[in-house]
Parts: sequence; structure tokens; C-alpha cells
Amino acid sequence: QVQLVESGGGLVQAGGSLRLSCAISTRTFSNYAMGWFRQAPGKEREFVAAVSRSGDSTYYADSVKGRFTISRGNAKNTVYLQMSSLKPEDTAVYYCAARYSSSTVVPTIVDEWRYWGQGTQVTVSS
Repeated sequence: QVQLVESGGGLVQAGGSLRLSCAISTRTFSNYAMGWFRQAPGKEREFVAAVSRSGDSTYYADSVKGRFTISRGNAKNTVYLQMSSLKPEDTAVYYCAARYSSSTVVPTIVDEWRYWGQGTQVTVSS
């Protein structure tokens, strides 16, 4: 059973930075594409960023492009989301997701991801 555990959320002022971490319990981390999604109150869960199993390809939602960076720490079975220039509209519960992948193609649709963490709250004050 693959388990994901997020950490690093919190309260930050607009313009500030946070780094989210997600540890995955698997011996074959390199077989999984990893992603971050978020869900604000009253809204549907939405794609934020994803990285291919190799780490060579990254994908971002237009709303976070240039401000957020996703990366893999393969030695630690961990994926990170570095968030900078945070805005109040970034406030949401952030979820880590994993998907067993045999290619470099990484979907951005929520239903395409099988494994999910419990979420971590990020609040950006104005």
C-alpha cells in the first residue's frame, strides 16, 4: 500500500514563501510520477504542478507558473513544492498525489491520480 505524507504548510503573508514536502512509502519511487493539487473552500480540487518519474519533465498550472517549483528528492523518496511570491488566492489545502507511470506523460486531471496524501493547509494573508 502506497502512502503519502505531506508537511510544510502554514500561514504566510502575501509575497512570502513556503516549501511543501511529500514523502512516499514505496521502494520503487522512480516508477511514480508525482503531483501537487489544491482545493480551496467551495471549489473543486485543481492541478498545481507535476513531475515525471525521471524528473526530466515538469508541468505547472498557469496560475503558479514562474512562482512555484516542483522537484524530486529521489534519495529520500520525497517530492517538494517550493512556493514563492505567494498570493491570497493560493490559500487552499494542498494535496500530494502519486501515479504509477511507465512513460514521461503526466496527466493533470485529478481522476488520473491513484494515490493521495491527507493534505496540508496553506493560508496566505493579505
